[in-house]
Amino acid sequence: MTELTKLTISAARDRLRAREFSALELTDAYLGAIDAANPTFNAYVAVTHDKARAMAAASDERLGKGEAGALEGIPLGIKDLFATEGVHTQAASHILDGFKPRYESTVTANLWADGAVMLGKLNMDEFAMGSSNETSYYGAVTNPWRANGSNKKLVPGGSSGGSAAAVSAWLCAGATATDTGGSIRQPAAFTGTVGIKPTYGRVSRWGVVAFASSLDQAGPIARDVRDAAILLKSMASVDQKDTTSVDLAIPDYEAAIGKSVKGMKVGIPREYRVDGMPQEIETLWQKGIAWLKEAGAEIVEISLPHTKYALPAYYIVAPAEASSNLARYDGVRYGLRVPGKDIADMYEQTRAAGFGREVKRRIMIGTYVLSAGYYDAYYLQAQKVRTLIKKDFEDVFAAGVDVILTPATPSAAFGVADEEMAADPVKMYLNDIFTVTVNMAGLPGISVPAGLDERGLPLGLQLIGRPFDEETLFQTAHVIEQAAGRFEPAKWW
Repeated sequence: MTELTKLTISAARDRLRAREFSALELTDAYLGAIDAANPTFNAYVAVTHDKARAMAAASDERLGKGEAGALEGIPLGIKDLFATEGVHTQAASHILDGFKPRYESTVTANLWADGAVMLGKLNMDEFAMGSSNETSYYGAVTNPWRANGSNKKLVPGGSSGGSAAAVSAWLCAGATATDTGGSIRQPAAFTGTVGIKPTYGRVSRWGVVAFASSLDQAGPIARDVRDAAILLKSMASVDQKDTTSVDLAIPDYEAAIGKSVKGMKVGIPREYRVDGMPQEIETLWQKGIAWLKEAGAEIVEISLPHTKYALPAYYIVAPAEASSNLARYDGVRYGLRVPGKDIADMYEQTRAAGFGREVKRRIMIGTYVLSAGYYDAYYLQAQKVRTLIKKDFEDVFAAGVDVILTPATPSAAFGVADEEMAADPVKMYLNDIFTVTVNMAGLPGISVPAGLDERGLPLGLQLIGRPFDEETLFQTAHVIEQAAGRFEPAKWW
């Protein structure tokens, strides 16, 4: 039954409703694939066999009665950042050791209400801090893709590396993910999958472990654009428990797919041509421009002058918010507790043992930029830059641009334990160069597979849209997907 795992969500949905196979058969096919391949990929940190089968059996009952929800019987993987009642939720960190929440995040509650099945919790960079999924307490995730003629292990990107790898390796039909500075779009680009970061406020953050509250946004990673649209429709909602969620009607995103882009204005920002950008990224970008032009879109060059300040501003704002959010992990109420001679010593011992190196680095940066004497010089300045970045986009959209096309990443996937990356955190941070502006401005962005590099590794293009106009992103991404074709890794595992 393993071929069942290769079905897209839309195909599986239609065939489940036609009763060609049962939700339980589909779920068992995925569980079998996970049990066989997860030791190779390390994509799942917890597999919920019994819960998955029970949910699938309930789906079969509803399918039999003609009461199917939008995702009835569809097996999904859930990033370890989302609270799942009674199930391992640790943000891939030692400090949340043994934590099993007594509540469900709004996003996962929405998915279960629509009939989805939970296969388990997916690996990620610790507290979503990383661009390679190597900072996880549970170890690195391996990308299902390999360079031509090479056995070298590659990273799947981060922080949603487990989500991207599991979708790419057919270990779930789709996955939840989160994006604070590119953590959905970069792994999607590295694994030949589709990932969308919705507009800030489109999806509830309640029950999602916080990294940087003004930047975090949940979204899906899926095998194609249609599947991403189906998942986002279920994930999005207004939520009284999240005051930043926006009360706007959620469109039928799937209905936007297949619509013409004729007459649409596509902006090409000159500032995204960065120094030292590989020629293959420029070539891919030109291909994307040509495809949209052929489909009838108008291509216009635009300027986003404050782009060059986005990365440094992001790496002040995000760590500052992280240092504030992570102060709650102290060993007192839940998670890891390392005894000390007094309460202050217990805090210190617990945090020293519980947080990984990258998380400690970001907490220290964040605490420094918020400290007396530096707050105005760093944090306040970064917030002013953020306002200017947002205004750049507003001006471009006000001038009639419908969507912006850029590369998703500055390169294809790099090696696990890459010495150059490990020795220089700034080099790792530069992976987010094309994605952070979208979070700083609170805009929606999608990464869609657009080609392979000379080593046969996937590369993605990014589309950036107006606030709450995810429909245009799906519409345009589908045109690129149709022109580029679909990509999947050659199975070696």
